[in-house]
Amino acid sequence: MDTLQDLSFLLLELKLVSGAMGIIYLGAHASLRRPPSAAVSKDKKRQKQEDETFAQGLELSDAILFPVMAACVLVGLYYLIQWLQDPAIINKILRSYMTTMSMASLLTFYAHGIQVLTSFVFPRFWRGRDGKLRRVDQAKRAVAVCDDVGNELENPNNGATNPLPGALGFLVPMARMHNRVWNLRHLFTRHWLLEVFAHGMGKETAHVNFAHMLALLMAVVTAIVYFATSWPFLSNMLGYGMCYGSFLILSPTDFLTGSLVLWGLFFYDIFMVFYTPYMMTVATTLDVPIKLTYEAASRKSILGLGDIVIPGMVIGWALRLDLWIHYYRKIKYEATDLKILEKVSGSEETITRSETKYREVKTPYVDVKGNWGERFWIRRAFGLVAPRDLPPQVAASRFPKTYFYASMAGYLVGMLVTLAMLLVFKHGQPALLYLVPGVLGSMLLTSLVRGEFKELWMYTEDGSLDTIDVVVDLDGNGKAVKTIGKLEDGVVDTTKDDKKKEDEKDKEKSKEKKAEAAKDKKGHKVFFVSLEAPPEGGEEEDQ
Repeated sequence: MDTLQDLSFLLLELKLVSGAMGIIYLGAHASLRRPPSAAVSKDKKRQKQEDETFAQGLELSDAILFPVMAACVLVGLYYLIQWLQDPAIINKILRSYMTTMSMASLLTFYAHGIQVLTSFVFPRFWRGRDGKLRRVDQAKRAVAVCDDVGNELENPNNGATNPLPGALGFLVPMARMHNRVWNLRHLFTRHWLLEVFAHGMGKETAHVNFAHMLALLMAVVTAIVYFATSWPFLSNMLGYGMCYGSFLILSPTDFLTGSLVLWGLFFYDIFMVFYTPYMMTVATTLDVPIKLTYEAASRKSILGLGDIVIPGMVIGWALRLDLWIHYYRKIKYEATDLKILEKVSGSEETITRSETKYREVKTPYVDVKGNWGERFWIRRAFGLVAPRDLPPQVAASRFPKTYFYASMAGYLVGMLVTLAMLLVFKHGQPALLYLVPGVLGSMLLTSLVRGEFKELWMYTEDGSLDTIDVVVDLDGNGKAVKTIGKLEDGVVDTTKDDKKKEDEKDKEKSKEKKAEAAKDKKGHKVFFVSLEAPPEGGEEEDQ
């Protein structure tokens, strides 16, 4: 009997660990974006829209604010529970609040999940039974045979009309059904541009597709059913949604900031669990989606969302570090004959001299997200062997993820140690006591072993590394050792005179005032919502 109970407990903890690591894995990949070591992609309009969605990085002050705010909320909830003497009241209030607040995150979570499934059913590339690569052309409603890097070949087999890959193609063997499947593919892969404008508040734009509309319905149903039933499964789904959304919003600016935030919450967690009744009372009393709960027989296992989100945001940062290093190693330096403006020592005069310097050239960014289905369908030998050559859109996802896997391994070790301590002491454990050293220690150790501590320390998401047309001096190994300045119209001005920039800003403000004055004469829009649909075939660039 004891053996069966121990087995059920192990299965219970396996669900908990796999669920936590799974949502971190998905959230980290969803948080990927253009690193500062890569140039803006050719599709500048879309790249600009993606860059505008960047998360605001945490600052050093957050290392103090996070533990203080968490303590205030926790202590407040504890004394509110003691005062009300009825947890049902506060559970109902908090359940309403948390359900409403988690709707946006849950919608995003569902929408991205639907998009992943769509990529498996309607991929852009797949490999046929003959081993040849196919590429979908939605505008022509045809499937072309390509070489291994996605270039269309002149082949009699080009122009097939079945848009489903591999074995799925047998679901619609008749040609007359192909048109319906193309329409369905168009519905699931097409993007619309949603614009919302309010006078005095500005205009917001967003790309939406059918997945977002379906996800909105699913999120509303989940929230309503959970509020009516308090089903633990739906509580966990709301919790996963909040974790997923947090990974897209929260991000440590650099390794120092992430470390200080984690260490601050490390001591907070230890104090609240071991030396106060606050944490255990609130965690076991409140039945709201602020934790993951798994039950088996008479056993229950609980993991707070903070034990996922806090280490998880650093793990997501580690994955973006991997992407930055990947593009950082691709930076090239081109020799260029330049005119350099310099100040004369002890004088306000400037001199111009010609010299050969090196200009930093970054590789254009290729979106690494949304290729789950393509990476599966282009494999050889029944999906078991990955080909060496891939189309650029798919190959972009295949970059070294050293620090990400190291931090995930550290998180797994921390979770296993937490569970072991739970079994040994038969008492709730502060998970961050083991997770923080596991995550940070694994990243630091990896950097020291690989000799990349400098890269780990210098990578930041504050925008200072996102430079263009930088002129540098190189050492004998071809590495940049000194930044000379920024190249503008073939000239490098080292005097750092910002007068020109200020004049440009004044001109822009003057133009804005004139435009506003013109609007006042003609009248202005107060509020509008628009949904713009691109032409068929245009969605292929947006997948």
